[in-house]
Amino acid sequence: MLVGRPPCCIPSADTASHQYSPRRQCRACLRKQHGELPPRMSRVVKAQGLDYKQAGVDIDAGAELVRRIQKLNPSIGGFSGLVPFGDSFLVAGTDGVGTKLKLAFDMNTHDTIGIDLVAMSVNDIITSGAKPMFFLDYYATAKLDVDVAEATAEMPGLYQPGEYDVAGFAVGSVKQDRVIDGKQIQEGDVLIALPSSGLHSNGFSLVRKVLEVSGKNLQDPVPWGGSGSLGQTLLEPTLIYVKRLLALTDATQVKGCVHITGGGFTENLPRVMPEGLACEVQSNSWEWPPLFQWLQEAGNIATQEMYRTFNMGVGMVVIVPPSEVEKALATDGAAFVLGSVIKGKEVNIV
Repeated sequence: MLVGRPPCCIPSADTASHQYSPRRQCRACLRKQHGELPPRMSRVVKAQGLDYKQAGVDIDAGAELVRRIQKLNPSIGGFSGLVPFGDSFLVAGTDGVGTKLKLAFDMNTHDTIGIDLVAMSVNDIITSGAKPMFFLDYYATAKLDVDVAEATAEMPGLYQPGEYDVAGFAVGSVKQDRVIDGKQIQEGDVLIALPSSGLHSNGFSLVRKVLEVSGKNLQDPVPWGGSGSLGQTLLEPTLIYVKRLLALTDATQVKGCVHITGGGFTENLPRVMPEGLACEVQSNSWEWPPLFQWLQEAGNIATQEMYRTFNMGVGMVVIVPPSEVEKALATDGAAFVLGSVIKGKEVNIV
């Protein structure tokens, strides 16, 4: 079943019959009826190009909301909330899994979503240098399935049968003199990247749109010749960076930390930059994983939109002074140099 599109057997709004309406048919159904699509039709789909807004997510609107809130509270915009507690800060964060859940429903795979839920919250609070203390979750569904979850809120009529939503809440602590807040970042400091496991839990509205136009099925083998199905690859759980990041903060001078979450590189890297400074990312410092290459090709997505939507294979970025680079790379064997801090306002990908 294709994700993100109603079944093609649904009658169109302008007819009472159950005959298919061409404007409602997906590419997979067209192939079943007519064989391989003619070149002209393929080019039309490709030429349109996809972006996150077309998939229903307006990043600009989200950024504008944050800007309006910042007028009331300038401290808003980081990855977590900090509350003084003795000589420490309690650090709290909350998040969900988003429309990745839709793929989990279609795959009937529910044993990885919990990992995503924990990761999305704790990865936010560790950007302040906090060590997570406890985690709470919230699970809401139309009808309780005890094989899926235990602590629940049943809300018939609000959710479709077989579907649910989840939210997570993490709390940690950090000594006030050990907080990572980005204030000490200077021009010339170095961006160190920690690879991701895949998409993590962001960009899935656009992913589902790509699936729709590509005609691919979640049970299909991955198009780039790897192992496993496309659905399994898309559902790969978000990495939890707690131990790795705490090891880096113990071994090196970490001035800033960025969780590459919703908004990709473009929206997240600026969140820790002092006024007048920006990040320059060297695009030749790593190769996009095959999944991201396929998404761009299948959806005809502009490179700028890719960096604005997905993590592109980088889940976390730490900023260290040049003198600490070798130590950071030695501490985390998978880390690599991503770029540097420059004068400017916007992320510069070169």
